[in-house]
Amino acid sequence: MKKCATGLFTLAFAVFLLDWPAMAHHSFAAEYDATKVVTMTGYVTKIEWTNPHVWFYVNIKNPDGTTTNWGFEMGPPHGLQNRGWTRTTMKLGDEVIVNGTVAKNGSNRVNARSVTMAATGQKLGAASSEAETP
Repeated sequence: MKKCATGLFTLAFAVFLLDWPAMAHHSFAAEYDATKVVTMTGYVTKIEWTNPHVWFYVNIKNPDGTTTNWGFEMGPPHGLQNRGWTRTTMKLGDEVIVNGTVAKNGSNRVNARSVTMAATGQKLGAASSEAETP
């Protein structure tokens, strides 16, 4: 009987661990304001090509001449690859034009809808949790 209880506990714990990423995942509507669409242009400073979402950071020039670093969330790596992305599509220092929606909490975060590489004009969908623009 003791072995059975231990086995059930182990099984329950394993199921909990497997479900952990799903519980930690967030919804678009909880974090971003779909009514606040922005287009920002700047230079890539950092790229995090990881699950569950790819993030990249861009220095954006403010109207007063100062620069602010913004974080842009995209979909998962496999979703981006389905839209033509590779790990090397975007590089540090690339100028990009990003269309997306800003965070509800006022932080410097955007859920990207599309990214245009300024040098080539190539526009790619961001595989984000919000519907992409054509």
